[in-house]
Amino acid sequence: MLTLNWQDFERAVEAIVERCHGRHFCGVHGIPRGGLVLAVTLSHRLDLPLLRSAEPGCLLVDDVYETGLTLEPYRHLENSTTVVWMSKVEPLWWQAVDVTQTNEWIVFPWENAAAAELDEQLYRASR
Repeated sequence: MLTLNWQDFERAVEAIVERCHGRHFCGVHGIPRGGLVLAVTLSHRLDLPLLRSAEPGCLLVDDVYETGLTLEPYRHLENSTTVVWMSKVEPLWWQAVDVTQTNEWIVFPWENAAAAELDEQLYRASR
């Protein structure tokens, strides 16, 4: 397992803030569950409203892009920018702070590390 910490999170947030410099967004929407922590933090850092749902012109964030199933419904959202912290494939229409070729399960700082093995098993069984 690849375990990320809060310092890694802070670095990712700063990288996203830098990418957003000079751009205008109507707000920030985080894909539940993994994108919510990023969205709340970016809402504060960028002084943007936290959106209940994705809207045209928003900054859309998620923790990881693995298969694309979570983000695909938002692919054609007009004037929006999609950013993930970790991408397990080279970004095409989304942006990534970090791209990794690992098949390892990623444990984010807000997740329960002790439950990560079960989370991974459930995820892989559902695919």
